[in-house]
Amino acid sequence: MKTLVLGIGNTLLTDEGVGVHVVQALEPLLAGQPDVTLLDGGTLSFTLAGPIEEAEALIVVDAANIRSYPGDWTLFEGEAMDRFLMGNRKSTVHEVGLTDLRAIAMLAGHWPARRAMVAIQPDVVDWGEQPTPAVAAAIPPACAAIHDLIREWRDVA
Repeated sequence: MKTLVLGIGNTLLTDEGVGVHVVQALEPLLAGQPDVTLLDGGTLSFTLAGPIEEAEALIVVDAANIRSYPGDWTLFEGEAMDRFLMGNRKSTVHEVGLTDLRAIAMLAGHWPARRAMVAIQPDVVDWGEQPTPAVAAAIPPACAAIHDLIREWRDVA
């Protein structure tokens, strides 16, 4: 199963870049797994439509307003991810772009059936290259959850 793990965010804006930091932290955990692609999606662009359409499974990681404490995170899987994206249009800086990418993939006939989003509550979105301590503390458990989800998807494939 070809899985794309897409980290979204601007690493120059403290917690806003957490998706990219998670993807970087996943590199040693997922090294040597040719069926998993880790991609720094930055601040999103339509060029990501191709990799999303080619994936059999998709995991997106981004800072999002999940109405919780800084560093808290939630895993939205399948239709729960879609509901979150469509029902909370202002919950991430990129969501309009991610919603657009979803629409493009659906029009092309390939929005992965296996899909999930790890949404991490930011604390500070301001100039800075590292996440705040609360958000940095969320990176290891988010990585573990992604690793477990990939393993679970493989087991049922």
